[in-house]
Amino acid sequence: MKLLHIDSSALGAYSVSRGLTAAVVAEFVASHPQVEVTYRDLHADALPHWTPPAGEDDPQAVANAAVLEEFLAADVVVLGAPMYNFGIASTLKAWIDRITVAGKTFRYTSAGPEGLAGGKRVIIASSRGGVYAGSAPAAGLDFQEPYLRALLGFLGVTDIQVIRAEGMAKDEAFRRQSLDGAMAGIEGVVRKAL
Repeated sequence: MKLLHIDSSALGAYSVSRGLTAAVVAEFVASHPQVEVTYRDLHADALPHWTPPAGEDDPQAVANAAVLEEFLAADVVVLGAPMYNFGIASTLKAWIDRITVAGKTFRYTSAGPEGLAGGKRVIIASSRGGVYAGSAPAAGLDFQEPYLRALLGFLGVTDIQVIRAEGMAKDEAFRRQSLDGAMAGIEGVVRKAL
């Protein structure tokens, strides 16, 4: 099994999403020591914003192909996605622009778009300063998780689980309860994903 571990938070050691992705990957490795893990830190090794490459030999085209191949080769993707200003980090968007490729991960047919990247599982480690899930008053401002679900679904990925820690900017008791709940759910999500 191949696992692609993606982090996109700019907060380093203070990042909640990085802590969640690390715990998910550790659970996978403990449960299945033969898992092959590829790690990509989109903040430390940021991809430039996508522009059309000059040709197949263009260094950007070569780098884009490598990012796409990592995604396509993965059976499981553990995706660290903090909410920034109601959406995702621009570094994560730059990665998404590399994996959303006509003819590779999706195509248009006479019946409409068809995802070509199915058969993989994606676990999104979501962190948010506020509360947006369910019927929260701010639910309409969540352009993070719905966007990721829609984009992955467009690519053909239907097996998506979310581990969510929200309210991280609230008081310490709320923060601790939410983070403990997210961590407690990791084992079940990993087992479901196998």
